[in-house]
Amino acid sequence: MDGASSTFNVKLYIYDMSKGLARQLSPMMLGKQLEGIWHTSIVVHGAEFFFGGQGIASCPPGGTLLGEPNAIVDLGNTEVNVDIFTEYLSSLGESTYSNEVAQFLTGRMIPSYITDLPTEVLSTPFGQALRPLIDSITITPPGNNMNGYYGQSLHCHMMPVLEM
Repeated sequence: MDGASSTFNVKLYIYDMSKGLARQLSPMMLGKQLEGIWHTSIVVHGAEFFFGGQGIASCPPGGTLLGEPNAIVDLGNTEVNVDIFTEYLSSLGESTYSNEVAQFLTGRMIPSYITDLPTEVLSTPFGQALRPLIDSITITPPGNNMNGYYGQSLHCHMMPVLEM
């Protein structure tokens, strides 16, 4: 280490897993507007990090089967280098990890419209109609044999530190 302080930009990628279905059908089904069913990931150190079917994975930004994100939020900068970040990721394994990672890197939370999405929405008839679609989207690295299922994402990798 040369002691020089380097900063790295941190972005939040936001995907609507309903592909617009939530926005179109929620007024009829719920009586209120629901903008999307959100999946989020953190982009830092030149890679996109997300919680997938088998744990934390990474890929080039925008390289999952979800394609390009619906929105990108600039979360600011971090001084956390890639080694410290990788060590930190090894301690996680929660599907809510985007908010925790954002706070760890920048001290900022992800937007409340994502974290506040009521879980009861998925227990409504509309949510039940969306559940097969949501459940069918498993974001996993390609080539991983998961009980006969091969992930469909592009160029994604499980975090090597998690395989220890």
